[in-house]
Amino acid sequence: MTGLFSVLARAAAFVLIIVTGYLLKKKGFFHPSDFKLISQIVIRITLPCAIISNFSRLSMENSLLFMCVLGLLANVFMIGVGYGVSLKDRAQGRVFNMINLSGYNVGNFTLPFVQNFLGPVGFAATSLFDAGNAVMCTGVTYTVASIAAGKGSPSIKSVVKSLFSSLPFDAYVVMTVLAILGISLPEVVVSYAQTVGNANGFLALLMLGIGFEIRLKKDQTARLLKVLTLRYGIGLLMAATAYKLLPFGLEVRQALALVALGPVSSVGPAFTERLGGDVELASAINSISIVISIVMITCALLILL
Repeated sequence: MTGLFSVLARAAAFVLIIVTGYLLKKKGFFHPSDFKLISQIVIRITLPCAIISNFSRLSMENSLLFMCVLGLLANVFMIGVGYGVSLKDRAQGRVFNMINLSGYNVGNFTLPFVQNFLGPVGFAATSLFDAGNAVMCTGVTYTVASIAAGKGSPSIKSVVKSLFSSLPFDAYVVMTVLAILGISLPEVVVSYAQTVGNANGFLALLMLGIGFEIRLKKDQTARLLKVLTLRYGIGLLMAATAYKLLPFGLEVRQALALVALGPVSSVGPAFTERLGGDVELASAINSISIVISIVMITCALLILL
């Protein structure tokens, strides 16, 4: 019973951080420009440091590298689902579903949960999944959606440049290579990364609260429900499959189950806007998916831990 209350207390603390960010924004303490600032701090400083810190405590198993492949395949599958359920729609509808059904908000949402509830192995599995996920979210998904929209595709050079301009992705790559080679970073670097990385969970969740916003018209409700029902229906099946059937250790399977229940990628609204889609609906899906994921991941933790 003590373990149950511990999980609920920590999950409630996460929710309160998000609520704090949202309420402070409504009170005028935070402004729209603050979201961008905190986002840059998370993406460029605290998240890379959290990755460095956790990977430094890990003895890399080659089987963990398969997580990158799973990150890629999960996105490819969801893009296919988005395309398949929209065959009778116009191209714009297919593109919208391909972008907003796929992608996982791992770095800013799921990793703080994993960082607090699982150990270094779970963190590494989640990070490596996110490396594959990032390949899709930062360029490939947009490229495929552009082709589906009949707008051609960005060059391979631009996709690769976008990918490696992401500091978390760079940190994943560098730390994975070092872990495979058995090379350790200097203690002062690891200590610095650990100190800064400890702030990642708080800032990432505070950022989600500041960015949380729902503006939705009545005629958009049906589409929103369709996307979220598909996303989380499939997410539950993926989580159960990962936990029950995949041939990995317990902590890795727990991490994969949590990732499968995470919210949609935070870049979805931006890509939707670029392709002339319904940005308002995409933003609502993004925000509501955060609420659903909080409930689902908390329930999953109560079951799996």
